Amino acid sequence: MVNQYQDNLNEIFHALSDPTRREIVYMMAQKERTVSELAEPFDMSLAAISKHIKVLERANLVERNVRGRTHICRLNAVSLSQVSEWLRFYERFWSNRFDPLEKELIKAQKKEH
Repeated sequence: MVNQYQDNLNEIFHALSDPTRREIVYMMAQKERTVSELAEPFDMSLAAISKHIKVLERANLVERNVRGRTHICRLNAVSLSQVSEWLRFYERFWSNRFDPLEKELIKAQKKEH
């Protein structure tokens, strides 16, 4: 289970490492979009955008439905929640480190006055 979780996180971080794919994720967070709509703001071909979408699909960040000849893409927020969970762990880690430091700094500041 842990290895599968780590593998999925690796895929997600790889997918999000590219600015074009991050922008695609942002666009889909607003609403589901066709591949053409996703390609519109970028200076690249539909084939290139499709490759980016496939990377996002492998990371389970995107679900694609085909309606006739139209490919509709929507964000899979469950995968993003895994990233959020991973980040919360490290946020707690650093908070636990910095809270005692903050207390010591406040004590030192009070001693100065």
